[in-house]
Amino acid sequence: MSSSTETSGRADWFGHPRGLSTLFFTEMWERFSYYGMRGFLILYMTKALGFTDPHAGSVFGNYVGSVWLAAIFGGVIADRWLGQYRSVLVGGIIIALGHFTLALHPLPFFYAGLSLIVIGTGLLKPNVSAIVGALYPEGDERRDAGFSIFYMGINLGALLGPIIAGKLAEQVDWHLGFACAGVGMTLGLVQYVLGRRRLQQAVERLAARPGPAAVTAPASRFTPADWKRMLAVVVFFLFASLFWAAYEQAGSTLTLFADRYVHLELLGIKLYASWFVSVQAAFVIILSPAFAWLWVKLGPRQPSSPAKFALALLFVGLAFVLLMPAGAIAQGGVKISPLWLVGAYFIEELGELCLSPVGLSVVTKLAPTRVVSLLLGVFFLSNALGNKLAGWSAGFISTTPLPTLFGVTAAVTLGAAVDTAAHPVRRDRRGDTRCGGGHVPVTQAGRALDGRRALGTASSKERRGKPAALVPLQDQRLTGKPARLPDPWSRRAPSA
Repeated sequence: MSSSTETSGRADWFGHPRGLSTLFFTEMWERFSYYGMRGFLILYMTKALGFTDPHAGSVFGNYVGSVWLAAIFGGVIADRWLGQYRSVLVGGIIIALGHFTLALHPLPFFYAGLSLIVIGTGLLKPNVSAIVGALYPEGDERRDAGFSIFYMGINLGALLGPIIAGKLAEQVDWHLGFACAGVGMTLGLVQYVLGRRRLQQAVERLAARPGPAAVTAPASRFTPADWKRMLAVVVFFLFASLFWAAYEQAGSTLTLFADRYVHLELLGIKLYASWFVSVQAAFVIILSPAFAWLWVKLGPRQPSSPAKFALALLFVGLAFVLLMPAGAIAQGGVKISPLWLVGAYFIEELGELCLSPVGLSVVTKLAPTRVVSLLLGVFFLSNALGNKLAGWSAGFISTTPLPTLFGVTAAVTLGAAVDTAAHPVRRDRRGDTRCGGGHVPVTQAGRALDGRRALGTASSKERRGKPAALVPLQDQRLTGKPARLPDPWSRRAPSA
């Protein structure tokens, strides 16, 4: 069936397969439940359960970090046993059970509920995205736009969840907030099952993919250059972990800060500490179109991937610089305006919108081809490590002066930004990529050039150290001819 046939008549949903609407609302309700509960989780532990700040921060960090870690295993389980459709269904059921378990009062149910949500999210999260991609046939140009719509559902759920579930939890009853999150996930499951027919073709495409057993070519040993490229991925992994460690404090340190030090009223409206988690999602919805327009407008002049990495760390560091005087004022006995936090989240979101689109792109460019999937999975662990560190930092809010606590986070992220800017992944005259002080060949073109020089078949221009064939292999397939890479900090159009 052709793409035009698939999207004709009643099969359309804003020009996309109808299955996209099913997955849009499934993910929206799943994120509603996850962020709705996450918004008040640390408050529940410190207020209702009587946990100390370090204990609550540790539990929070272990929980949110495990959610990201479980996603790796969820993909494996789907590929080998359950399949993507059933993995999403089973995962959603387990998530709903987890939230309803949290609604029960005894402490053992608290830990059991968190564990169920970790397992369920690990099954659902990676596989619902896989089904979205499979809605479109090979080469369908609507795929990227489809994911943009899908991600809007994610942020819509993240916006609404803390507002509704958070208010119920803080104003009425903590356990009612947990139950509200469970109802949200149940609504997502109901429409997911009702829309199963719309997903049938995507599920069939996924089932038709060759499995791991289809790869029979023997793996050769890694070369020293491969190891250096993988080392570069590790460097970016560490920097991404630092970014998420600061960014994800929204649900831990900054939620406690909002509850204890912020004047929770604005324009006569009563606010709740859990609501501030929604501010990040709101800024994503507002700023994403602007960033998309900006990157298109800049075109080849937009910052490179390493530059965007540095900008992300810079912005999140500046957000905590802004919070340093706010912390000093708050510890002086004056509750600060909520606009301090709103301003900090705005700056953080500028960084998040720089990092998110390029993090995985950097890995795919640097990783040796035969371990790209493995290193992508490892890179996802930066979210897990970052969330763990974010929870750990919350344990210091009652024992460390706030300007110092925020200042340490600012210093670490700004230092990482300076280091990234000072040592970008850059091209040297031998066709290698350098990360810091090491040479990392990133293209087959560069290696081929070295071979031509060794055989004496290189052109005079190439022998003078001015190679013309230094673009990634996939780019050469698209253009049919080699091109010279521009400066790594600017994507200016290459010269002819």
